[in-house]
Amino acid sequence: MTHRTRKADSSNIRDMLGRTDALPLAQARRILDEHLVMPERPVEILSLGEVLNRVLCNDVVSPEDLPSAPRSTMDGYAVRASETFGATEGLPAYLEVHGEVLMGEQPKRGPGSGACYRIATGGYLPPGTDAVVMLEHTVPVDQNMVEVTHPVAPGGNVIAAGEDVRQGQTILQSGQRLRPQDLALLAGLGISRVAVHPKVRVGILSTGDEIVPCEENPPPGKIRDMNAVHLAALCQQAGALPSLYGIIRDQENELLEAVGQALDREDVFVLSGGSSVGVRDLAEAVLGSFGPPGLLVHGVMVKPGKPVIVAFGRGKPLLGLPGHPVSAAVAFDLLVRPVLVTLSGESRSTFPERRMVQARLMRNLNSAAGRRDFVRVELKGSETFWEAHPVLGKSGAVSTLVKAQGFIVIEELKQGLKEGETVEVYLY
Repeated sequence: MTHRTRKADSSNIRDMLGRTDALPLAQARRILDEHLVMPERPVEILSLGEVLNRVLCNDVVSPEDLPSAPRSTMDGYAVRASETFGATEGLPAYLEVHGEVLMGEQPKRGPGSGACYRIATGGYLPPGTDAVVMLEHTVPVDQNMVEVTHPVAPGGNVIAAGEDVRQGQTILQSGQRLRPQDLALLAGLGISRVAVHPKVRVGILSTGDEIVPCEENPPPGKIRDMNAVHLAALCQQAGALPSLYGIIRDQENELLEAVGQALDREDVFVLSGGSSVGVRDLAEAVLGSFGPPGLLVHGVMVKPGKPVIVAFGRGKPLLGLPGHPVSAAVAFDLLVRPVLVTLSGESRSTFPERRMVQARLMRNLNSAAGRRDFVRVELKGSETFWEAHPVLGKSGAVSTLVKAQGFIVIEELKQGLKEGETVEVYLY
């Protein structure tokens, strides 16, 4: 539905700000998903030092076993397990010490019958041995003999060849975002370069006659542009590559030109400000003019962040966020971040998007039925008992985000939460 079509239909019911057809969050997300198309871009083959938080574009298969041979997981003595059976502190098994496993070397021969080798954690087992007796379970008799006071089973205190990873095993899957531990495994297998999807490019533009760059001293009636810096940082946190397109006045021609330039270069466009309905708010008209399909959503039933715009043009998503900093941040999490995740090639995971803790709510909270509320909270207490103190304030008060460690959600079917309830706090 285009901007002109919506305006022509005077029968639409409007809210107090003049918006029409505010949608439930789930429906707005479905509309976004239905129109998202993965951009065609060449993969990047990069070294391990460059791929942290990047998304794999194909499966990674292990070229070898890890470890390549049995290794000790304890300091102690490499033994034949059968020669320790029945050993006790009162009746120990006696073993001669025939040598030592040097770190960084794989022994070519093992101990004779009734003998053992000294071994450190990580050392390769000598031939003929199948277990390691922990140092704590031995008593030295002299330089050439030890008492074994506890028996050990075959394979005890040993990691077998291929027990960590088998040759031919798929160790990482396409669509996986690479974490530090993933890089460690790749390094251990000698895989020094991997193919990843390019970062999603995001153009960010601020609009408003009242906005000035953050480095300027604003005259009366003007405010510094906080959203551009905030949104760019959120994009980076999501693994995307933001580009700032500055500040555009509330002039339709200027805004059209700037958005068009951004769409020529970027995968996603985000406009900060101008999403409410007013004489000078042009975002709906401008973002909807790059269709088809043009404007799809104007208003989502959430608080804060209701006056959000979703449009598509030239096959790319255009998202208009509220100008108030808190509303913009919430709208980013709800609609922009999922877009960036999908276009990055990352697979949808069963893990929660955010770390969550449970806490006791420390005051009553009211909510309107049919609307999903996101309430910032400050956590006090400890890991064993957290208190969630709501950080209340206007959607323009960015300090409430700074004070809060996370947020709680009041779902659409609820009309509030009661003091003392156990709530789930999603951490920033």
